[in-house]
Amino acid sequence: MPQTDLLTTSTNLQQAVAWIGETMQQHPEKQRIKVIAEANLRFDLTPLECEFLRRQFCQTDR
Repeated sequence: MPQTDLLTTSTNLQQAVAWIGETMQQHPEKQRIKVIAEANLRFDLTPLECEFLRRQFCQTDR
């Protein structure tokens, strides 16, 4: 499944992305990988969704 399809079809993933953005904005001192791990649990994400978040939020070449 292409990444864009995953994001548009998964409500949990959409909520997780929004929550990660808000959390990182309110707490910039937090490590991204820890916030993502918490989102994975909080929003009951699938392994594919977890990987999507790691790729989108943890790339160091941006």
